[in-house]
Amino acid sequence: MNSCNSWPAFLAYYAGSYFLAQSFSVSSVALRVLLIRKAVWPIRNRSMCGICGIVDFHGKLELKPALEKMSDQLYHRGPDDGDVQLYPPREGSSVRAGLGHRRLAIIDLSPAGRQPMAGPAPDVAVVFNGEIYNFQEKRAECSGYPYRSRTDTEVILALYEKYGEAFVEHLDGMFALALWDGRQEKLLLARDRAGKKPLYYFQDSGIFAFASEIKSLLILPGFPENLNTSALPLYLTFGYVPTPETFYERVKKLEPATLMVVSRGGETRQRRYWNYPLPNSEAPGKGVAAEPEETLRRLLKEAVASRMIADVPLGAFLSGGIDSSVVVGIMSQLGEEPVRTFSIGFEEDPTYDETSYARLVAKTFKTQHTEFRVRPNAIDLLEKLVWHYDEPFGDSSAIPTYIVSRLTRDHVTVALSGDGGDEIFGGYERFAAMLWAERIPGGAFAAGKLLARALPARAHAKSFRRRIKRFLQKATLPLLDRYLEWNSFFGRRELDALLLGPVATDVSRSFSECFRAGASGTLLQQILYLNFRTYLLDDLLVKTDRTSMAHALEVRCPFLDTRLIEWAALLPDNLKIRGTRLKYILKRAYRNLLPQEVLSRGKMGFGVPLGAWMRKDLKSFSHDLLLGPSARIRDLLDPREVRNLLREHEERAQDHGQKIWALLCLEVWLRNRGHWTAAVPPVAEMRSA
Repeated sequence: MNSCNSWPAFLAYYAGSYFLAQSFSVSSVALRVLLIRKAVWPIRNRSMCGICGIVDFHGKLELKPALEKMSDQLYHRGPDDGDVQLYPPREGSSVRAGLGHRRLAIIDLSPAGRQPMAGPAPDVAVVFNGEIYNFQEKRAECSGYPYRSRTDTEVILALYEKYGEAFVEHLDGMFALALWDGRQEKLLLARDRAGKKPLYYFQDSGIFAFASEIKSLLILPGFPENLNTSALPLYLTFGYVPTPETFYERVKKLEPATLMVVSRGGETRQRRYWNYPLPNSEAPGKGVAAEPEETLRRLLKEAVASRMIADVPLGAFLSGGIDSSVVVGIMSQLGEEPVRTFSIGFEEDPTYDETSYARLVAKTFKTQHTEFRVRPNAIDLLEKLVWHYDEPFGDSSAIPTYIVSRLTRDHVTVALSGDGGDEIFGGYERFAAMLWAERIPGGAFAAGKLLARALPARAHAKSFRRRIKRFLQKATLPLLDRYLEWNSFFGRRELDALLLGPVATDVSRSFSECFRAGASGTLLQQILYLNFRTYLLDDLLVKTDRTSMAHALEVRCPFLDTRLIEWAALLPDNLKIRGTRLKYILKRAYRNLLPQEVLSRGKMGFGVPLGAWMRKDLKSFSHDLLLGPSARIRDLLDPREVRNLLREHEERAQDHGQKIWALLCLEVWLRNRGHWTAAVPPVAEMRSA
């Protein structure tokens, strides 16, 4: 690797290369990527990791052993290095703090980048999980700071010294961080704008603790594992518990784009430092630059370029869908070597196999392609997945994501993905369905409901017949109820029958709050805002983080670049969904890059053949686990309804595969509560499991 031996040499090299790049408009982004690889890689000391910490207000906790145990629970997130540091109380105070860090090295595992990292004053320190993409610019902005390293971590400290609590507004990247300021005896926590990196916290009268995963908090002495009773109906509705709640009564998630400050007395305050842009509904395209296709290509190329920087092997997930194919296509334009791409297919059901499209894209861009064909043992994976999520998590696409992450990690340490493209450009059928439901006259729906009753129920979960039946059955509901039902595992009537007690929780609250917050926009803008704040945040990003970090694999998402999100949010609706054409502008902008077969194909989604599994391989297992005398869900759910659910599925009266999987995850979590803090197997052992 080429490197610069001194700062003057580096600056001269960088400046010359930059002006050279500016002179060639055709490939300036590609040239910048090259100069970054040649000059910047040696100085970027970044890492994915796990973080944890405690503020002990009364000085009664044995801080170091508690922190070490918390850090050990995060070993899988950062197997390369780890450390904990303690910060003693000021004179006359009893407030102590400690920070812990586990590190997965992405660029340069030198002592300079070790965390927790202190500033010039040793009582100001930070732990940080993620990457700051604009750290060079901000480093120059804080040129008076006495830097001791060349890391993006230290730039966080510099920004804090310059801007105080407003420092977080200057960060662009994916991150969860904690900063202890011993001078003022306060702790600051923050998450990135989309919520790509997780952060949980717990507080009682004596301590405040935080961690990247809940299991790290469960290790605390005397931790109260009380169940959050409102979480169960939320989980059964969505397959996850919406932020900020969790299944634990005393554990909360820090919201994305939020700064939390914990004072010396234990008081907390929070503020949002960024909001998803919502244009005025009367001028939905105001502020959007001319030639939107060209602007999109420029923004996305820059987003991909900034995420291709790594000092370890790098590749990309390639499903063969539009989003991942665009990312791979751009990577192939920017890189010097063939892109390493990875796809996964399932042997028993071609309905869930996209590998033929992935092969076509790989051939088009001449990638170094690896295709995994698997027949997973879902029973073996179930407990592993629940352990990594710390809570029930109902999205069964966690299965292929876990497997492809494990297999990909054998080849690379960093992978780019297409996550976020559907969210910002309108890529889900349910978005178009909401728009069409508002336009179709009520009389037509009355006839449609009769047609829906006549359609046979026995249809594959992915079949058009099943989707149109679901659309017609719910299309006449009020707007919010309709969208909620289309996105639910169990609908409201099913919940009433399934739960032993009354449904006291307002399961629609997270949706209704987002709809109200987005009221200034068009209906599509409201839906995209809602999806960004709910499904993307609490399902997709959680799934990707846990399944990838389970194998110490870092996943980067160019479509969730801040500038791209802000620009796309202001686009007119007809550039996102035009009639039945989804992601209209994305397909237009890359029509000359992607194969026509990829551009014209329908959306498949990343899933597994759960319906078939529940009728064959998992049939007896599901009965034993959910209906056996030791089933924990018997205390919460009506066994008769659970039995009916299994029977209807096995007789093919309905496809309940997703619902049964959600119940299995719940049962496994209930059975293992109190045991999640068992010793964590080494990452290498996990990877071979």
